[in-house]
Amino acid sequence: MLIGTWNVNSVRAREARLLAWLERNQPDVLCLQELKGLEEAFPTEAVNALGYHAAVFGQRTYNGVAILSKTPLKNVTMGMRDGVDDPQARVITADTAGIKVVCVYVPNGSDVESDKYTYKIQWLNRLIRWLPTVASPEDSLVMCGDFNIIPFDRDAWSADVFRGTGLLNDEVRRLLSEILDFGLEDVFVKLNPEGTQYTWWDYRALGFQTNSGLRIDLILASKSVAARCTETWVDREERKGQKPSDHAPVLVRLH
Repeated sequence: MLIGTWNVNSVRAREARLLAWLERNQPDVLCLQELKGLEEAFPTEAVNALGYHAAVFGQRTYNGVAILSKTPLKNVTMGMRDGVDDPQARVITADTAGIKVVCVYVPNGSDVESDKYTYKIQWLNRLIRWLPTVASPEDSLVMCGDFNIIPFDRDAWSADVFRGTGLLNDEVRRLLSEILDFGLEDVFVKLNPEGTQYTWWDYRALGFQTNSGLRIDLILASKSVAARCTETWVDREERKGQKPSDHAPVLVRLH
């Protein structure tokens, strides 16, 4: 079984690349972030034609998340439905292929003095409170997406450049640890305890060409699913060529 996650940074701009990537790689489940469009702008018919079911939670211009699967998607939930009035489309959940899949697009946070950072912290705390209401640590559970958190210093080309920002500070790392404490494992860390592979490179300043990247796109799995993971990798090839996303797909193979 192959599960992937990919921040496409506009599905409209990346539609041809997405469809070609699906056809070439044939993941069983793929989580997408930063669609930057409403549901009706998503290429559902083309995705269906490739053999995928699609659940899409869109938003005009910003954000947007989706889950694609070769098997039907059941119990689809858009948003956290926790009573908070939040117009941002950042989380979608579905049951598919015997696994509960949670696709997240965590706010970037920007400057720690900004309202965007305050929103990020509030959003992560909501996620931590919400998760036990929809899942159990004993479930076959995968949470994946763009977390906009640098887990370890080695996950940045220069940790000092990002230290103290919304991507790297003690507070966001503590909140990521609280998510993991629910009973999840970072699959990449499990299989590569001392290593890293970047998943994002800035369009500016030749970020990809100089490998000045970050590992911020994560696949987290409950213990039962993590035990089935045999390999994980970043598809760097998809960051090359014409009009790529600034993120590369991350994949994990399960036996």
